[in-house]
Amino acid sequence: MTGYPPLSVKEKVAYGLGDMASNFYNGFFGIFLLYYYTDVWGIHPGHAALMFLITRWVDAITDPAMGLLADRTNTRWGKYRPYILWTIIPYALLGYLLFLGPEFGQTGKLIYAYVTYSLVMLAYTAINVPYSALLAVIHPDSEERTKATQYRFVFASFGSILVGATTKPLVDWLGGGDEVVGFRLTIILFAVLSVVLFLITFAATKERIAPKAPQNSSITGDLSALVKNVSWIVLAISGVLIVIGLIGRLSSVTFFAKYNLGLDDAKVLWWMDSASLIITAGFIGQLFGAMLTPALSRRADKKTLMIAANFLAAAALFGNYALPSNFSVVLLAHITMMFCFGIMITSLFAMYTDCSEYGEWKSGKNSAGLTVSASMFSLKFGSAMGVAIPSTVLALFGFLSPVSGVDQVQTAAALDGIRIMFNIVPGLFFLLAGILLYFYRIDRRLLAVIEQELRDRRAAAEAI
Repeated sequence: MTGYPPLSVKEKVAYGLGDMASNFYNGFFGIFLLYYYTDVWGIHPGHAALMFLITRWVDAITDPAMGLLADRTNTRWGKYRPYILWTIIPYALLGYLLFLGPEFGQTGKLIYAYVTYSLVMLAYTAINVPYSALLAVIHPDSEERTKATQYRFVFASFGSILVGATTKPLVDWLGGGDEVVGFRLTIILFAVLSVVLFLITFAATKERIAPKAPQNSSITGDLSALVKNVSWIVLAISGVLIVIGLIGRLSSVTFFAKYNLGLDDAKVLWWMDSASLIITAGFIGQLFGAMLTPALSRRADKKTLMIAANFLAAAALFGNYALPSNFSVVLLAHITMMFCFGIMITSLFAMYTDCSEYGEWKSGKNSAGLTVSASMFSLKFGSAMGVAIPSTVLALFGFLSPVSGVDQVQTAAALDGIRIMFNIVPGLFFLLAGILLYFYRIDRRLLAVIEQELRDRRAAAEAI
């Protein structure tokens, strides 16, 4: 027993809404930003690839710095929750500026893209690192945190479904044929929704684990303890590989549907065109994967579950490449992969908090913010790589960006490149992540020992 009642449904929903808000941006960027930059706004794919990589290195400083800052913050609202309140408005405004689409030349557009993308990712760090770290202090029991994680990624899936199902129709409707205007107006809707949902998260969640502060620790000491946590290192690298696979696949959907399958913007189900239907069906698969994860994790260790999900996702994509390209095969493979990803991402963040507890057990330092922020950097770096790699593949295989809004006829080599970046590239990254996870060390038995000893320590500290 932890001495705390289980988390209420209201609080788990409120926590989950925060990741729904995050996915109104993260999902939007992951699915459509490469398409917007290259096919709509006209940036060369090679230049876009380099920008995604360079700007991500800024996160190597800002993400851990945000985690260290949050760990050392003390307010009447807690350590992590106040940052949600303080940063939500800049976060919303910068998302709008990212899709403003000013009429500059190639150099001006590239400079504008560098500046706005860097700033919006900085705002994402400032709000999402504390939000993710909140999971580690929302309840001392691993099972309750896993339940909160389930709600988080169920609502994240709802957010992604909404983005995938409505973005292209909204762009077409609001833009009236002008995609630049359409994207600009669509992001305003998602920005406003993000503000509302994050405010609910702030108001209806609570930090229950409150380490005494200031902690007797230095920044170098905290970093040293983190890098000695082998399981965290394995998990962080695996997270990079998984997210590269996911974003590489998602950012390729629109290209594959348009150029390889030859599908246009005609509506195939309700308001959705073919690309929107593939994306939406995939996120529904992710939703079911996230919903089933707690039940599956009671039957199998999280490590085993993660390995199986990665291998199945890789098999689905390799099969998609080997079979003839038609809409039904693509749809089935994508749903299978995204179902597996729902399991992966839900397990991944529950395992990050397990790593945080392991680090506290070993070092005596509670550094949830640093642990999660360093993990967030790995995921954001993976996200950038997941867009940069398809951009590079497009450039290497001779993809031709539209000229003055007119689509180019792609060569056979360019079509082969799109097919490879849609299937083989993400499949290889899922396969590598599954192999690496064999080296993860924290199992169910060790976690039970860790949690009992930490409860004893906290009870003794409170008694002083």
